[in-house]
Amino acid sequence: MDTSFIIGANTSAQAALSLRMANRHGLITGATGTGKTITLQTLAEGFSRAGVPVFMADVKGDLSGTSRAAVANEKVQQRLQLLNITDYQAHAYPVQLWDLYGKRGLPIRASVSSLGPLLLANLLELNDTQTGVLYAAFKIADANGLLLLDMKDLRAMLSWIADNNKTLQGEYGNLSSTSIAAIQRQLLVLEEQGAQQFLGEPQIALADLMQSDFSGNGVISIFDATTLMTRPHLYAMFLLWLLSELFEELPEVGDTDKPKLVFFFDEAHLLFNDAPKALVEKIEQVVRLIRSKGVGVYFVTQNPLDVPENILGQLGNRVQHALRAFSASDQRAVRAAAQTFRANPNLNTEQVITELGVGEALVSVLDEKGQPTPVERVFIYPPQSRIGPLTDAERADQMARSPLRSRYEQSIDRESAYESLAARAKAAATQAEETKVNTPQKPARAEPNPTADLISAFAKSAARSIGSQVGREILRGVMGSLLGGSRRR
Repeated sequence: MDTSFIIGANTSAQAALSLRMANRHGLITGATGTGKTITLQTLAEGFSRAGVPVFMADVKGDLSGTSRAAVANEKVQQRLQLLNITDYQAHAYPVQLWDLYGKRGLPIRASVSSLGPLLLANLLELNDTQTGVLYAAFKIADANGLLLLDMKDLRAMLSWIADNNKTLQGEYGNLSSTSIAAIQRQLLVLEEQGAQQFLGEPQIALADLMQSDFSGNGVISIFDATTLMTRPHLYAMFLLWLLSELFEELPEVGDTDKPKLVFFFDEAHLLFNDAPKALVEKIEQVVRLIRSKGVGVYFVTQNPLDVPENILGQLGNRVQHALRAFSASDQRAVRAAAQTFRANPNLNTEQVITELGVGEALVSVLDEKGQPTPVERVFIYPPQSRIGPLTDAERADQMARSPLRSRYEQSIDRESAYESLAARAKAAATQAEETKVNTPQKPARAEPNPTADLISAFAKSAARSIGSQVGREILRGVMGSLLGGSRRR
């Protein structure tokens, strides 16, 4: 069995990635137009040939061509001749297309519960007080056996809390109506970004991202993120949710001969921009620990300074494309990038970073002992699959032939908090009507019953919330996450 695959080479040396060290994570950096996408495609192919499934975000729409064999290309031929590659063969790879909106791939869904309050609060850009109210909403829903699967469920919960905050504050603290109203407004913004299409069932099964074809090649799952680039918070939320689900669901495997899955996070700076300290700490925790689950995480971004230092230190396999030093901040970035590599006495790393051509890179990987190799200046190997996107017709054909189509194409709607509250409201209204009919005389004043009052208020609030949501049906899902979600009931 192959224990490594070649990333790039020069006239005297090769840069090969050890499969045993591939779950020690990695970083691909470089300015726009320097070749990061081709590097990403070459790495995905290498993992697939080794039987390792891949999940990668396609932010420019260029990676879908991986499902088709390469066509004659003058630049590819030049690269093959330069590196004296004689065994090159065009090859199509097994690809599954995904799309949060279900247009350019199969729809991919999750639930409010599986996102959890921390990740959802970050997405909604809530302050500390509002975040506390959101945590309380999750806690109260869990205590009452109510699944929060979509935004209607969450809205109903928040409305009831607003109407009963005085009763609840003894156990949950002050749950101000002002904070609840602010959360409701932010939920409207989230809906406008299309989040209601992401929140639903059937939720993606992680096993479907970890498949191999009949030839033993790992399936490459390509997540279309071209639309999500205009909604960076939603993009970052989805990828972090998926990473945390992998961490929580997969068993410990320790060191293995090759990863169980490799995860490429393109435009990684979107994950860390304006993220609260608590969320960054969670990301650091996941990256540090998920290696033992057999998952390799590779961040793709323009500048290594986009990644927090504590996370950067965990990324052992590095591919650095060209950076430009037009300003003082650019020069600092070049200097910082050069310092992350193990020195090569034959290279002035800092100088070379600014001189690299398109398709050239500085590469340092972990050897079999887990030590970084001296940095090498190499030309990236050309992909065996097509460079560039599928046509619309080819994409439609690829989606139609997917073995997972029948499982995910149609949404499923099942009972959750919204329906439960509707049933309770209806039952309360029926009981009130029966009491009125059977009791013509005005009864004597009864002693107050806080429990009955709470149930009645709960039902009335539910009725108001549900009434305001008519015609706003969205999808549902049920899975927990490391970031504060509750588990499937």
